[in-house]
Amino acid sequence: MIGKNIVLNEMMIHVPLNSQKEPKEVLVVGEVDEHFKSEITKYGKVNVTYSKELNIEKVFDTIIYMDRIKEDKLPLIQRLLDKEIGIFVCLSYNFGSDKEKLIQDLKQIGKDFWICMPYRFNHYTAIFASKKYHPQADLILDRSDFIDGEFYNSEVHNCSFVMPNYIFKALTGIAKR
Repeated sequence: MIGKNIVLNEMMIHVPLNSQKEPKEVLVVGEVDEHFKSEITKYGKVNVTYSKELNIEKVFDTIIYMDRIKEDKLPLIQRLLDKEIGIFVCLSYNFGSDKEKLIQDLKQIGKDFWICMPYRFNHYTAIFASKKYHPQADLILDRSDFIDGEFYNSEVHNCSFVMPNYIFKALTGIAKR
């Protein structure tokens, strides 16, 4: 059986980094384990900065936030994220257990992004927000098909964005697809 941290790590890393043509500068905010650090090295030329806070003075094309984001942190995310190609991922709330908080997160995060979509894996819900790249239409198959993870593959990547009809309908006009 695969540990829950493996699933979380792989989906928080591979979904954004395989949706972007050439990720170069990645900020990882929050606690991560050795598996996370090992998994992100699969993107050899990517410069990764680890931080517990958003107190960095640099511009990143990808920010991986390993927790739920608070609204007061969103201006900091915008300051740190590339204005043209930036991708931001964070954890959110499960539709079944807290629909209103998920909707609130999508609305708050979506204000500054062209695309803002929830994705689900195991018992997690995360939000993918992007200034340019779509997580399904722009999936880099030449890269994602060769990721040798325990959980992640390009089919899981695509399927994580597929929602049952009742969720799809409830989020229409809120999620930016």
